[in-house]
Amino acid sequence: MQNGTDYYDLLGVQRGATEEEIRSAFRKLAMEWHPDRNKEEHAEERFKAINEAYQVLIDPEKRQRYDRLGRPGVGTMEWPTGRGFEGTGFSGGFGDIFDAFFGGFGADRETGPRRGPDLHFTLNISFDEAVFGAEKEIEVLRTELCGACRGSRAAPGTEKVKCANCRGTGQVKRSQTGFFGQFVQVVTCSVCRGEGQVVETPCRQCNGLGRERKKRRLSVRIPAGVDDGMQMRLSGEGEAGWGGGAAGSVYITLSVKEHPIYRRRGRHLVLDIPVNVAQAALGATIRVPLLDGDDGGEELKVPAGVQSGTVLRIKGKGVPDVGNGRRGDLLAVVQVVTPRRLDAQAKKLFQELAKVLDEDGAGADKGNTSWTKKVKDVLGGDGD
Repeated sequence: MQNGTDYYDLLGVQRGATEEEIRSAFRKLAMEWHPDRNKEEHAEERFKAINEAYQVLIDPEKRQRYDRLGRPGVGTMEWPTGRGFEGTGFSGGFGDIFDAFFGGFGADRETGPRRGPDLHFTLNISFDEAVFGAEKEIEVLRTELCGACRGSRAAPGTEKVKCANCRGTGQVKRSQTGFFGQFVQVVTCSVCRGEGQVVETPCRQCNGLGRERKKRRLSVRIPAGVDDGMQMRLSGEGEAGWGGGAAGSVYITLSVKEHPIYRRRGRHLVLDIPVNVAQAALGATIRVPLLDGDDGGEELKVPAGVQSGTVLRIKGKGVPDVGNGRRGDLLAVVQVVTPRRLDAQAKKLFQELAKVLDEDGAGADKGNTSWTKKVKDVLGGDGD
């Protein structure tokens, strides 16, 4: 550090700055003045001074001593003799700053096996496919190991050679004499990126990257009983890993289309069934369509006097449980349909019915049997 330069001024912070403010200032200046990025004549000297200032101000004990003994403009500070400086130097590449302060700069600075990234995919399926299951295919674009070099990055028939810079260790030691003395730092080799080997003849197919982008069609077995928004995982079908690491997974989110007449309530299917006034009053046996594909449907008995909103249950005709396969029920919700148009005969019969109901609130089931038969015959099965 040059005589008379104050550490706070070097970092551009106030004397009362917080640790986070000091860190933020250092990161910004380190990116600006590191010799790997800044080719000005005095960049390295400037960077070393910034680094020294940071090492002192970020340490509470050293900062307290500096605030007590150091004064801007009075020349080099005098520190108590004793142990040397124990901070961390940054004489390595620009990425070394991020290794220490940001947890690494880029994935290629880590040397151990690392799992590949996951992929995410949305799959549209029909209502029937969600209920009964299906086999589907999806197409994904993913990064795979190069088919020619299998990820080695070296041309087929050639081999990697020992890195001369680190002698195959993947690390190098760097010593630096700073304001507080000399210290040694072990850093990742910048030539082989910690691998200990280098490629002399790169693979032509992947240009020495060891990886390539490929489109793949994957088979997906959708189990019976899935619902909208559920997620499935295809393990090992994602992006390729690094350094021998496993591939990631493909996560598939299911989007289920609506059905024209059925609704879903957990493991149960819900279906509205229209009945006319005569059927509701007198009772009837009707056929309910099933999702299973049986055109004949299933007979359902509608009790006399049923009201709109009544739920009639057909057991075992619902949705299978994804875990155990047990099916829920079909819930038929009665909807009593009032006729919109009446011919003369039907209108006369309803007028007679109104009189009967006014005189005896017991209902049509206690009225004239032949009359109720006429109503039922006139209305038929559709209520129109």
